[in-house]
Amino acid sequence: MIKIYHNPRCSKSRDGLNILAESGQDFQIVKYLDLPMEKEEIKEVLSLLGISAEELIRKNEKVWKENYKDKKLSEDELIEAMQEHPKLIERPIVIRGEKAVIGRPSDKIKDLF
Repeated sequence: MIKIYHNPRCSKSRDGLNILAESGQDFQIVKYLDLPMEKEEIKEVLSLLGISAEELIRKNEKVWKENYKDKKLSEDELIEAMQEHPKLIERPIVIRGEKAVIGRPSDKIKDLF
């Protein structure tokens, strides 16, 4: 089963959803802003993506600039920030089995098929 962490207000996330719909594959939509990920889930996503927490953070978000920008944060503190403020998480994230991609650009999602 394919899973997409989706923000309906994000054009890239909507593009990713369209790619999945056109693929004919079954998929699950996770609206992570409505139901924030637990810390362990974020850690699992990071592991599947093969990136650090800092690489998953949207640094242009207001909440980042106001609360975290000039601070030296540990991996766990960054994960806590994403858990507390899910808007900080890059999107869309698409997972299929043991593979995951951030759909930026959206065509990266096709690498999972």
